Amino acid sequence: MPWISQLLILLLFTCLSVTARGEKLRIVTEPWAPYVYEQDGKPLGLDYETTAIVFKRLGIEVDWQFLPWKRCLSMLEQGQADGALDIFHSPERDASLLYPSEPLSEVQFVIFYANERPHPFRTLEDLRGLTVGTSPGYLYSEDFRNSTLFTREPAPSHEANFGKLARGRIDLLITDRRVGQHLLDELNIRDQISENPTIISQQSQFLAVRRNAGMDLLVQRFGAELKRFKREPAYAELSARYGAGPAASAKADRPTNSVEQTVEQQESGAQ
Repeated sequence: MPWISQLLILLLFTCLSVTARGEKLRIVTEPWAPYVYEQDGKPLGLDYETTAIVFKRLGIEVDWQFLPWKRCLSMLEQGQADGALDIFHSPERDASLLYPSEPLSEVQFVIFYANERPHPFRTLEDLRGLTVGTSPGYLYSEDFRNSTLFTREPAPSHEANFGKLARGRIDLLITDRRVGQHLLDELNIRDQISENPTIISQQSQFLAVRRNAGMDLLVQRFGAELKRFKREPAYAELSARYGAGPAASAKADRPTNSVEQTVEQQESGAQ
């Protein structure tokens, strides 16, 4: 059989594997503005809108669910979801998840502090004796996760974390720079909380899917179409609207002032 015919058959099986029983591709994610979120019941965000456009071009329908990140991971593990949006690549997940070669966006994790209680930070040692707000279900580096220098205190949401910081219930919190800046405006607390300029870690975000029949080809098609879309003016306009530049390569070097010990990964992946 000519190779082109074999390819067409494979593409057909891929589409059938997703929609065979009249089902849509089930994608879960956690609200993570400005990358993905809901406003008045309408899904928005740089990564959501980019992904929706790519899937539409591929002719694949998607059932989106916005849930706490820990629940997203549980649904992936139990086979209740086909994939997750805005998940970081983790070697531990390679056995169960497939990642496209092209990332959706690049995030930078930083520390936020209350203006009335500033705590200078450049290394883990600077966190000694402090309480740092974290997010449940997120995967942090082993050094950060196991350090006895400071206390890690999770909150049910990013908004709750910022509220605790403003009220002095935690000393610092760690999150993505754009997410934090978005929440400072949304919660109207920019005069109360500031961002430490030290970049703790830098990671690429992906759409990842469970390792099922036909999904490997789907991931290849998604990555290729995503790369093509990001070269178009429409993507540049979308990025500008959300204050973000084109996603960097997953292999991009980290900034020289990044703190290697405190890598935050969304268990990874939505945040």
